[in-house]
Amino acid sequence: MAFRKDFVWGVSTASYQIEGAPAEDGKGLNIWDVFTSEKGKGRIYGDQDGNVADDEYHRYAEDIALIRQLGVKAYRFSISWARILPEGTGRVNEAGLAYYDKVVDLLLESGIEPYVTLYHWDLPWELQKKGGWMNPESPEWFREYTEVIARHFCGRVRHYFTVNEPQCAIGLGYYTGQHAPGLKVGEHDFFAAWVNLLKAHGEAVSVLREQAGDDVRIGAAPCSALYFPETDSEADIEAARKAMFSLSGNLNDDLWNISLWSDPVFLGSFSEDTVRFYGKYLPEITEEEWKKIAQPLDYYGQNMYNAVPVHAGANGEPERVRRYDGFPRTGCKWPVTPEVMYWAPKYLYERYHAPIIITENGMTALDWVALDGKVHDECRIDFLHRYLNEYKRCAEDGIDIRGYFLWSIIDNFEWFDGYSERFGIVYVDFPTQKRTPKESYYYYQNVVRTNGECL
Repeated sequence: MAFRKDFVWGVSTASYQIEGAPAEDGKGLNIWDVFTSEKGKGRIYGDQDGNVADDEYHRYAEDIALIRQLGVKAYRFSISWARILPEGTGRVNEAGLAYYDKVVDLLLESGIEPYVTLYHWDLPWELQKKGGWMNPESPEWFREYTEVIARHFCGRVRHYFTVNEPQCAIGLGYYTGQHAPGLKVGEHDFFAAWVNLLKAHGEAVSVLREQAGDDVRIGAAPCSALYFPETDSEADIEAARKAMFSLSGNLNDDLWNISLWSDPVFLGSFSEDTVRFYGKYLPEITEEEWKKIAQPLDYYGQNMYNAVPVHAGANGEPERVRRYDGFPRTGCKWPVTPEVMYWAPKYLYERYHAPIIITENGMTALDWVALDGKVHDECRIDFLHRYLNEYKRCAEDGIDIRGYFLWSIIDNFEWFDGYSERFGIVYVDFPTQKRTPKESYYYYQNVVRTNGECL
């Protein structure tokens, strides 16, 4: 069995990572603008920032042309909240809406479906000064922002993701301090922010159902720690399943556990482990709020890059398997584990019973333009081939997979790694902004053209 005929092939980006133009046409500051402006603190590789990035604000037409030539029919991008509402609430910046009008209209003219992410980590700075996601009013802020987007793009944008990687937005932003706004709060404030983001997701889903059109489709895009069995034995398979959804009581590890976000969203409650280990920190959630948080979604989005092998140890408990010396790794040292693309969708589909879309997958490599003018990234081609073969196994086993979005169409500002890591299938020479499609671009083009039959 191959990929379904209506399988969605796409590519992904995020606003702060590509747009630049941080103060142009009335845009307000966001937390990443401020976080990267405070130089000399070792926050970002080389004290770099996203002030120019890919200059997408001025070069969107060039890059949409590359997406069209690639042959994908879907583009996942995020909207900069502070470009629409410079103060986070209240006054609407019409110039910001006009920019995204141009993007959406050109995508539709090019036969490419927009998949909009409402929140990819760039909270307006004016709202952060009020406490950001720790402020109990933040779900209402997000509702107001979503209303502006839903009404404005009704009939043109039919696919939305509410939140990208809450594990990073709250975990790295508020608990470890590695991401904007760079806070290191305690457990009470962490869970206050976490629950507020869950409530914000619920508010956004309500608004989109009410105001974004009758045919709107909605999901979210978490990331998480993922696991796969060392062998195909029933004991190892169950051990990996348990590792996926069990918590340890150590928040540094548990903030990456998928059940912390997806159980509330899809099952309407926190997991037993969450209540057992963290119940004393959890703020009250009313029955009405639970109904909003757990409204039915049209698909389960998951950002997916690698996983940890486990086997069944004593009493069947999962034990991590040590990787062998010289285990393959990507440019940013992430392990290469194509097995994740079969086992993670399988476990997620079994637990949450929602169609699966992989909303991000890809790798960094040590890319450069060769003397022949090409970018020979054979390692990325091999990576994609291995990972997509495993994803294809899901279809063969009857798992309801609906789409795949490669991260990323273009090299960009990679958060605390700045411009030192390249995830794109299009190379960007940042001093000149020249774009050069890599060999992987043409490989993925063929995968899309054949609907994966070339795998």
